[in-house]
Amino acid sequence: MASRDDREPDAGERLADLLARASTGDNDAWRSIIDLYARRVFALAKSRCGDADLAEEITQSVFATVASTLGAGGYTEQGRFEPWLFRITMNRVRDEARRAKRAGVSLESTSAPILAAPSPARGLAPATLAKLRQGLGELSDADREIIELRHHAGLSFKEMTEMLNEPLGTLLARHHRALKKLRNFLDAAGVTSPLGDNEATDDSKGAGTES
Repeated sequence: MASRDDREPDAGERLADLLARASTGDNDAWRSIIDLYARRVFALAKSRCGDADLAEEITQSVFATVASTLGAGGYTEQGRFEPWLFRITMNRVRDEARRAKRAGVSLESTSAPILAAPSPARGLAPATLAKLRQGLGELSDADREIIELRHHAGLSFKEMTEMLNEPLGTLLARHHRALKKLRNFLDAAGVTSPLGDNEATDDSKGAGTES
């Protein structure tokens, strides 16, 4: 039987190694972190703001914050990188929403018709995709957030409990209710929802969490 030193490192250990190396200025490690997470950060940002250019700006800002924090030795979220990363993303989205509100523009009202569809919806017929986006736009901000964190950002429920500071049971119930509202809307439109319940606690989905 292989010893601990002989075995392959798991995803959490690999991420911890990348973060440690990136904090010392290792560009290869930093590029690997970006490759792992940039698409998910962008998808979450775009789902919230509805604008690809703005989502790209938010993504760049998020990773600039991460790089600055790592470089300054200020990263203290060992074991909770993904919740931390997506918390930064949501905070940046909220900053943009406040900025838009001060300018007299509602990010919510402009984004709802063009919300990005969650990843399970990729490859759907255009008409079905349009209904899904419309259904997402009908959800409350809180309901849409939990759908997006789960199905856009790909967070496990464990990671979401850490990010939102809510008990697992509460989070599962909220996710179930939000999906039910979306399904009811789609059923009324004659469309089958492409989103599964995904309601197991599935700690394995959090395998990207560093040790």
